[in-house]
Amino acid sequence: MRALAIVWLVLLAACSQGDARQKKDAAPQAVPVSVLEVTPREVPVSFEAVGRAEGSREVQVRARVSGILEKQLYVEGDSVEAGAVLFQIERAPFEIELAQARGTLAQELAREDLARQEYERLKGLADRRAISQKEADQAASTARQSSAAVQVARARVRQAELNLSYTTVSAPIGGITGRAQQSIGSLVSPSNESAMLTTLTRADPVWVRFSYSEAEFSRIRGTDPKDLAVKLELADGRVYPEQAKINFSSSTVDSATGTVQMRAELANPRLELLPGQFVRVRVIAGMERAMVVPQAAVGQNEGGRFVWVVADGKAVPRSIRTGSWIGTDWVVLDGLKSGDKVIVDNLVRLRPGAPIALK
Repeated sequence: MRALAIVWLVLLAACSQGDARQKKDAAPQAVPVSVLEVTPREVPVSFEAVGRAEGSREVQVRARVSGILEKQLYVEGDSVEAGAVLFQIERAPFEIELAQARGTLAQELAREDLARQEYERLKGLADRRAISQKEADQAASTARQSSAAVQVARARVRQAELNLSYTTVSAPIGGITGRAQQSIGSLVSPSNESAMLTTLTRADPVWVRFSYSEAEFSRIRGTDPKDLAVKLELADGRVYPEQAKINFSSSTVDSATGTVQMRAELANPRLELLPGQFVRVRVIAGMERAMVVPQAAVGQNEGGRFVWVVADGKAVPRSIRTGSWIGTDWVVLDGLKSGDKVIVDNLVRLRPGAPIALK
């Protein structure tokens, strides 16, 4: 009886080992997946970048004469027209200076008139040889000196008038006013930091500055800027309704970043875009034929981006070179050919050579 039990245990062990060996030798289970058979199609040649808005004109309003700041005639943050008065600097010292300059001019005009009369009188006497030629020449020199003095006096009057006009600080351009940098009653001077009074920014049209890599810029460079379509996306995901156009592209590559700076201009009638605001810029440079795959089907490793394709019923990783996004899809520029079957789901279970079962 004991011998029969031992034989029975030996048989059970042999069967268990056989079952384990059969399981080990069994083929791995196929992974159920969905695939997309790719074919080339027309897609836009587009490039995206983060841009920053800036005023199409940004001006610093500065004091051009020294004096006490008497009045501020605008509300900070308001929009003003070109020529609108922003500040008033004390006028009295410059009015006195102008009156003095005009008095000096009157004196020099009187001296000039007397010198001219004296010259005419002595010239007639010299012609009749009643006096020496030297006296006539001296009178001519005095007349010319008087004329020169009148010119200097007129220039001083003009300078005094100009300084007086600088006491009224006007907006050089139309735009949005900034914060007042100096308080009423402050002494301002054009020779130090107190000269800065405020800023003006023209935000319609507005400019958006952005950069592209050398590779991206090389694909845009040959296209006429008039043929480039520029679209903006705001921070909340809305597409800005106004169409933009490229109005500048740099002729040099920034050595620090390896990028080329570009700038777009667009209308901003409602001031929806504010200077300093970040937006997403998309430049479309025509159409091209390329493969398109869902973003979810694209993976990335140390070698770059790749997709899984079906080859002979097995999963095979394929390196690809991607372009821009189209909605939720990647544009594939290289690595796929027409008819390739790209796996689009169950990617985490895939391994190179894993058998595939199509859903």
